[in-house]
Amino acid sequence: MKHALSHWLPILRWGKQYRAEHFGADAVAAAVVTLMLIPQSLAYALLAGMPPEAGLYASMAPLVLYALFGTSSALAVGPAAVTSLMTAAALGTVATSGSLGYVAAASLLALLSGVMLFAMGVLRLGMVANFLSHPVISGFVSASGLLIAASQLKHLLGIPLQGQTLPELLPSLWQHAHQLHAPTLAIGGGALAFLFWVRRSLKGLLRRIGLGPVAADVITKAAPVLALAVTTLLAWTLQLDQSGLRVVGAVPVGLPPLTLPILDASLWPQLQQLATAALLISLVGFVESVSVGQSLAAKRRERIEPDAELRALGASNIAAGLTGGFPVTGGFSRSVVNFEAGARTPAAGVYTALGLLLAALLLTPALHYLPQATLAATIVVAVLTLVNFGAFARTWRYARADFTALALTFSLTLLIGVEAGLMAGVGTSLLLYLWRTSRPHIATVGRVPGTEHYRNVLRHAVQTHPRILGLRVDESLYFANARYLEDHIAAQVAAYPSVAHVVLQCTAINDIDASALESLETIAQRLQDAGVKLHLSEVKGPVMDRLQRSDFLQHLSGQVFLTHHQAITTLAE
Repeated sequence: MKHALSHWLPILRWGKQYRAEHFGADAVAAAVVTLMLIPQSLAYALLAGMPPEAGLYASMAPLVLYALFGTSSALAVGPAAVTSLMTAAALGTVATSGSLGYVAAASLLALLSGVMLFAMGVLRLGMVANFLSHPVISGFVSASGLLIAASQLKHLLGIPLQGQTLPELLPSLWQHAHQLHAPTLAIGGGALAFLFWVRRSLKGLLRRIGLGPVAADVITKAAPVLALAVTTLLAWTLQLDQSGLRVVGAVPVGLPPLTLPILDASLWPQLQQLATAALLISLVGFVESVSVGQSLAAKRRERIEPDAELRALGASNIAAGLTGGFPVTGGFSRSVVNFEAGARTPAAGVYTALGLLLAALLLTPALHYLPQATLAATIVVAVLTLVNFGAFARTWRYARADFTALALTFSLTLLIGVEAGLMAGVGTSLLLYLWRTSRPHIATVGRVPGTEHYRNVLRHAVQTHPRILGLRVDESLYFANARYLEDHIAAQVAAYPSVAHVVLQCTAINDIDASALESLETIAQRLQDAGVKLHLSEVKGPVMDRLQRSDFLQHLSGQVFLTHHQAITTLAE
């Protein structure tokens, strides 16, 4: 019973081993992360089209729920750049940004995403992340980073911009360029320059003047708070809001509200509208979270459980949806900061949530004059690190098919939108996989002189027998490539009239489905009609088990050999 309970609640495992030294390390990490999350949470709420306090709300309860269900000692859950952009794109078709309906729809989107993730965790569907290939994710994230940066120009320049894609944003930027607001540009440009300098140079400067690595790192991570404080002070003392500078405005003081979906006739249509977006946000969020979690766990020789992470992210999103937030995931930057600051257990997330709760109770009045341009600068600096143009050159050199998926995802995300780009990328990856595996590499093999090894006759100087054709299929056999194998063997036998035996080396065949089995039966029968015997060599155990459950081996004209060398030496006698 205890084992089953700890399987669902990992806190019961690590909680037993919690010590005083863990508390100290987790508390220090929580303090650093809290300072980082205050501006970041407000900025991502702005990106998602939500009120600024929603960013704080989405960073509290989810952290607590992740501590109960999660298996990573350093993963920090909350709003993230890409999922915030996807949230804004999904909700833009449902309600007007900033309206009560928009906020309610965001909570519903988080709930829906949470239920999907938790259900996938219960069903142990952690492998669904494998359908999002790395080139697709790389193209999607890079394009999303550019879109996010472009969307923040309206806050940095103080001009109205409409649209979610580059073909919409760029003409709008050109149309409204004459409305550029100088005070907004000064605040936003100054904050942007300062944040870039902090990211590139501050830590090195602090180390050169004698600060230790820990102190320098903490100050560097907390420096964005200084940008918020200085620009807020300038906006307040100079009353820049009266001259057109857009500020955050009144932020409610208090605990996150309990928000339940309204059960009326409009709920079902809204669920249908948001279902696809919720699924895509769930998949992208899970991939990002697991990638970060596994990278950090490997550094400590720990491991995370993908299915448990699905349940943890599901519970976190449900908590966000019930407390006035929007979809969350395990963010890269906050998790790395949490790890580097010394977090030892998921309890660090609970302490971070307490720090954010204190900020929501005590600091929100001071946020009234916080310029939106400063938050936009925070977003731009964060998301430009996501853009990876180097991946294009590397992927082009290594695999043109993967480059096609990457480039298509990148282009469609920029030109059409995040959902279309991601779905097109996934679809292209699956189609390319089917295309590649439908035309498997089939090598004619011969013996390397003086050895029992058999290699491709086109790549090595090998010995062959005129009456024996050895073929190695470098792919599992299934419905998409079964006919290709039939055609290839027929062509090879026709090209070598003296062949009396065909030996199919099955070293790389991990599976044979029902369609491929029928093709093998057809191949064996056609060869037998032509006076040629079909043999198999090096058949793997699980594949042999399935063949033995059929009558294929009983009607096989040839034999099944343990090794390919045994087959050649036996048939050559």
